[in-house]
Amino acid sequence: MSDPFQLNDDQLAIQDMARGFTAQAITPHAARWDAEHHYPIEVWKEAGALGLGSIYVSPEGGGSGLGRLEAALVMEAMAYGCPATSAFVSIHNMGAWMVDSFGSEDLKARWLPSLVTMEAIASYCLTEPGSGSDAAALVSTARRDGDDYILNGTKQFISGAGYNDLYLVMARTGEAGPRGISCFAVEKDMKGLSFGKQEEKLGWHASPTAPVVLEDVRVPAANRLGDEGQGFRIAMAGLDGGRLNIGACSLGGAQRCLDEAIGYAKERKQFGQPIAAFQNTQFRIADMATDLEAARALLYLAAAKVTAGAPDKTRFAAMAKRLASDSGSTIVDAALQLFGGYGYLRDYPIERFWRDLRVHRILEGTNEVMRMIIARDLLA
Repeated sequence: MSDPFQLNDDQLAIQDMARGFTAQAITPHAARWDAEHHYPIEVWKEAGALGLGSIYVSPEGGGSGLGRLEAALVMEAMAYGCPATSAFVSIHNMGAWMVDSFGSEDLKARWLPSLVTMEAIASYCLTEPGSGSDAAALVSTARRDGDDYILNGTKQFISGAGYNDLYLVMARTGEAGPRGISCFAVEKDMKGLSFGKQEEKLGWHASPTAPVVLEDVRVPAANRLGDEGQGFRIAMAGLDGGRLNIGACSLGGAQRCLDEAIGYAKERKQFGQPIAAFQNTQFRIADMATDLEAARALLYLAAAKVTAGAPDKTRFAAMAKRLASDSGSTIVDAALQLFGGYGYLRDYPIERFWRDLRVHRILEGTNEVMRMIIARDLLA
């Protein structure tokens, strides 16, 4: 983004590619996936062939080596069809980047080729039943035993649990607090790894969610990412990008609902004229579009800061995620109101986006935590 107000030619090409893939492989099927609670694994290989499983994995690791703005463009485009699917691709990219950036040469050799193509899918495992926003209070343990670690504990709300192939697990190897946490790549076929009941969620029906249970799981030391005690820093580094991507998913979902609302307002007639002719409708659509563009501008700026490693990157990632997810939910709700009773029906896509975007204000750090991060940085 050499001009801060205009995407460059490469970024526009990436955006067009992601939009085309979404229109062909996601949008026509998203309502069915939601209704049937179908996890579209069959789409992943197509996405991987386009490089969408390794957007910011380094070229040396077989990835595209792109920045966080390019990733946000992809997530925004895919969320136009299905926010749940787009958000899951974001989680996989975060996992693949963590392996590439912090994994041992042995781990990268064994896993990166299949992660890059999305033949194998990664999950991110930080949250526990007793530690959500206070993530550094996690109690899962990893005890050294020769050349291995023995992992015990439970992870909660894990996307892809039971379906995916590699689980990046934060566990305690030392003292209380963030400095005692390490990160491990746990493979699906490791003895002692199991999965709880699939959660019945308000939205994100196309993305399965369940607890990950670790009972004396023996993990080779070569599967540790980074050094002992670096796990929390690794987890937080992943979250800067994850927050941008979730914000981008909110932008994509909000754009879809704004477009649907504009089309509906032109066609729906009441009192002898299209409802688009009423000033109330015009004002509402104007506010929706303005709020969307403001959130988009902040998110693109934050993405550039994260890519550049700017000192204030974490604050800007939190600001962008907070604004985009709050604005996205508000815009989708306004679209549903414009549709009236029809917006509440599954015959139209609005209610699905309303359900799917609601969780964006909770995951990757609640928006209350985003405000804490912003204020703490400003007041330091």
